[in-house]
Amino acid sequence: MSKNVYKGPRDGVGAPRADAPGEWIYGRRPVAEVLRAGTRTVYELALPPHVQGEAAELADLRAAARAAGLPVRTLDRDRLDRLCRGGHHQGAAVRVSAFAYTPFEDLLADAADPSALFVVLDHLTDPQNVGTILRTANAAGATGVIVAEDRACGVTPAAVRASAGASETVRVARVVNVVRAMERLKEAGVWLTGLDFGEDARDYDAVDYTGAAGLVVGAEGEGLSRLARRTCDFVAKLPMLGAVESLNASVASAIAIYEILRQRRRAGGKGRR
Repeated sequence: MSKNVYKGPRDGVGAPRADAPGEWIYGRRPVAEVLRAGTRTVYELALPPHVQGEAAELADLRAAARAAGLPVRTLDRDRLDRLCRGGHHQGAAVRVSAFAYTPFEDLLADAADPSALFVVLDHLTDPQNVGTILRTANAAGATGVIVAEDRACGVTPAAVRASAGASETVRVARVVNVVRAMERLKEAGVWLTGLDFGEDARDYDAVDYTGAAGLVVGAEGEGLSRLARRTCDFVAKLPMLGAVESLNASVASAIAIYEILRQRRRAGGKGRR
C-alpha cells in the first residue's frame, strides 16, 4: 500500500460530501485488491461500525488502513447501500481516483512477442461481463485488454466488483476506434480471432493460437459488429449441443482464452507454426 497517496480529512462518521473527488469501489475483495495494487490515489475507506467477532476480511481492512494511515468513515448498512447504489458491498467501500488506462501504444509495443495475448472487447456494455473477462485475462496473463471509449463499458466500479479486484493489475487500453486498433494489431503481427457463429466460423479449438494472438469478443446479444468481424483473421464458434443457442460473452471468452493457453503449453511456448 506504499504507493497510495491519501488526500482528504482524517476520520469521519456519516455520509461523505457529494462533491468528494474520485469513485467508490465496493466489495471486500475488490477493496483489498485496490489497496494492494497501489495504483490509485486512496481518499478514504467506508466500513460498518466495529463489532466483536467481525469478519476477518473487515478486520484486515481496518488493520491495513491503520498501517497506511488511511481514514476510515463509519457508515451503517443503509448508508453503504446508498453510497454503492445498491451494489453488493459486503460492508466495505473505498473512495479512490479513477482507473488509469494504459495507452494503446504501450500495448502495441508488446505485439512483437510471440506469446502476446490481447483481448478486444467490441462494445460490450454489461459491467458483469467486462469485469469477469478482465478477471480471466488477468488469470491467463494476457498482455492487455482493449475497450472502446464510446458505447461501451470501461473499468467502472461495477466492473471492478465483478472482477473481484483483478482489474487493478490488468493493462486496459481505451480506444476511439476498435476496428482501427485491430488493424494496427494485425500490422504488428497479431492474428485475430473473433468469437461468433456463421458458415465461415470454425470450431474454436481448430484455430492455431500459438503465436501472437488476439481474441475479439462481440457485444451482448449482437455479437461482433460487421467491421470487426471482417477485420478478424478467423471466426471461431463454440459447439452448442443442447437447447441454448449461445453462451454469454464472459463464459465464451474464458473457454477460448484457456484453449489458447492449452495450445501454447502443449507447443512449449513456441510461436505460430
